[in-house]
Amino acid sequence: MNLRELVSALNDFASPALAESWDNVGLLVEPSPPHTVNTLFLTNDLTEEVMEEAVQKKADLVLSYHPPIFTPLKRVTWKTWKERLVVRALENRIGIYSPHTAYDAIPHGVNNWLTKGLGACTSVPLHPSTAPSSPAEGTHRVEFCADAERLDAVLSKIKDIPEISCLTTLPARVEGEEQTRVSLNCSQKALLEVVELLSQNSLLHHKTEILLLQKPLLPHTGMGRLCTLSEPVSLSDIIERIKGHLQLPHVRVAVGAGRTLESPVKKAALCAGSGSSVLKGTEADLYLTGEMSHHDVLDAVANGISVILCEHSNTERGFLSELRDALAIHLQNQINIIVSEKDRDPLQVA
Repeated sequence: MNLRELVSALNDFASPALAESWDNVGLLVEPSPPHTVNTLFLTNDLTEEVMEEAVQKKADLVLSYHPPIFTPLKRVTWKTWKERLVVRALENRIGIYSPHTAYDAIPHGVNNWLTKGLGACTSVPLHPSTAPSSPAEGTHRVEFCADAERLDAVLSKIKDIPEISCLTTLPARVEGEEQTRVSLNCSQKALLEVVELLSQNSLLHHKTEILLLQKPLLPHTGMGRLCTLSEPVSLSDIIERIKGHLQLPHVRVAVGAGRTLESPVKKAALCAGSGSSVLKGTEADLYLTGEMSHHDVLDAVANGISVILCEHSNTERGFLSELRDALAIHLQNQINIIVSEKDRDPLQVA
């Protein structure tokens, strides 16, 4: 499959627009076109060892869940390991694509896979995603009427305000007078300037309307999950379920104040990777994530919430096998999809 066709298909599987604003997702390294992809190579982390594996297995595109390029590179040399990844990729005509938090958000993504470790439950996103293209621009819509005497002057000043879009005018009749109805979309910052301008020109009372442009929520899509178990289960049983699902011999556990290992768990909040910012403030019996700061763990425990930490990538890596099967269907089995055997969490219990 042509690389650009494959990237389009991957973007359809999980829109990059669903990723967090701070993230770096999509096609990160592109060999000179045309580039045909016969083998897609899946990994959680693209290390140098994993890159050598991709080279040996003749991969044409690496899908790395974590973006190996996150902060901007000032040069591409042999000096640092991330620069060397780019050099090796281009030398061997291997593209690099990263979905990261877009895969966290989608209903068929990493967090939904992680919920399976709890047993039978229902789940909803902790922070629901909004439709990225509705509305296309602006946070507010402003509509007002102006007579011919003031219209041109006001419009010329409005057009000088940054972050104004969708500006339209229509004839209108207000209290028997011929006027013009002006409609525009604007950002929160621009709204303040528009209101000030209308006030200066005595137009705020002329049938002015300010509407908040709320984007619709996407069902089952967003960051984190709040899970309600079908039946309460003891914390000790949940620990064993999680260990089995993630295929881990050990996890780290902090028992909430006033709780024991035999206390029932009915609601669990989870977030793959580093979940502190997503989980914080959520009422639940249990927080499940890869890593949290010491003080965030103390806060959770003080509030009677138990915490299970599995190390960052251990809460993500197991999804790759499920992803391989899902992408095979999505791509209609047109390319070979393999999962890295060298990819592993850098931390281990010694």
